[in-house]
Amino acid sequence: MTEAPGQGHHHAAHTWHEARQRAFDVAAPIPPSPVPLKAALGRTLASDAVAIQDMPHYASSAMDGWAVNGTGPWILVEPGHRLAPHQASPIVTGGLIPPGAKAVLRTESGVITTDDDGLPILALGGLAKPGEPRNGQHIRKAAEEAAEGDVLLKAGTVLNPAHIALAALAGLDELEVLGKPLVRFLLTGSEVVTQGVPLPGKVRDTFGPQLGAVVELLGGIAGEQLKVGDNYDDWLAALQDTEPEPAEPYAAPEPPADVVITTGGTGRSGTDHFRRAVAELGGRLLIDGIAMRPGHPAVLAELPDGRFVLGLPGNPLAAMMALFTVGGPLLAALGHGKLEDVGEVPSGAMIDADPGRTRLMPFKLVYGLASPAQHAGPGMMRGLAGADGVLVVPPHGVQMGELVPAFPLPWGKPLPTPNAAEGKPRKSPARQQKKAPSGPVDWSALEA
Repeated sequence: MTEAPGQGHHHAAHTWHEARQRAFDVAAPIPPSPVPLKAALGRTLASDAVAIQDMPHYASSAMDGWAVNGTGPWILVEPGHRLAPHQASPIVTGGLIPPGAKAVLRTESGVITTDDDGLPILALGGLAKPGEPRNGQHIRKAAEEAAEGDVLLKAGTVLNPAHIALAALAGLDELEVLGKPLVRFLLTGSEVVTQGVPLPGKVRDTFGPQLGAVVELLGGIAGEQLKVGDNYDDWLAALQDTEPEPAEPYAAPEPPADVVITTGGTGRSGTDHFRRAVAELGGRLLIDGIAMRPGHPAVLAELPDGRFVLGLPGNPLAAMMALFTVGGPLLAALGHGKLEDVGEVPSGAMIDADPGRTRLMPFKLVYGLASPAQHAGPGMMRGLAGADGVLVVPPHGVQMGELVPAFPLPWGKPLPTPNAAEGKPRKSPARQQKKAPSGPVDWSALEA
């Protein structure tokens, strides 16, 4: 039997550091492109945003009242007409200043009365001050905020809501931003249920509710989620489909994804189809297993159309560790980011050697030391849910108090520097007498 490309022989798994670096190196930044304003929030400007008209583009009233020409009393005319000297017309805040108007008299400073012939006129009154209104008073001049051609936002700006509003005021409908990877999700598993308490043999969907949010934190754009059956034909069809259905009727379809993330199917059993499907589509494997635990069956491939396919293991913690290891660097490279440095924290436990494998352990800082989580099996999420970061334990293990490579969680705080952690003062004499725990820690007991 002829073997498909990428099958029939086994390459040595990458080390954790090699896999992380390779995931970053294989991807090139996505070119800049214009996006609608509503999609630009949080994106990085690729080129200066320039006013295409004066801001504001017409002179307007800053008050409710009357546009006036000259001194009062004023003869009232219909709005929109050119004002001759000693004429006035009603105006509201933001209203267009009519030709000939020299100032705006606010409502509180004027009264409508009559002249000797009984005709209505506008006169000063109420809260009017001597000399009111001065020439130009309560008029917002055209180009007061910016003139056509002024640079409003410089390239490199990370766009916040105020930036979006400014661009809209400037008359812009789109902004050119740095490329950002769109990620589509193929979620597998016939045993997976999406709500309620699963029966024995069934499991709850842990990926659907949170995987998109994690991808967003890692710098991607979360796209469509598709549930895929466990048979090979479903896998192949899902990977071939580059134009997913619109999320809502009559909505525009998503553009093709830059990255497809799959869950499960990365092992080597008869129901694991990832490698076979990639090979049939003419793709190539870039990372085929990582010498780490949990998450070692992670696979990264590239299809001929340029899409990357990241295969995550089916166990939730293993999948998250693979996503942090491979997905994070890949999304950073595609999105014009950098490969973040790995930090260090002092170990709060002695961790035995595990030759040939790096271990990723969620940890919590306890008295300034990184204590590994107790509930950190491949299928568990309790340890990660309460963690401050993840230890990257080398194959030779670590000693108590030794600095260990570590990285923060995408949703967490940055790791403290080792000096800051070691120099943190104790809170009380009673705390000083306690020893830092060793081995996996049940944090709920510590916090009681």
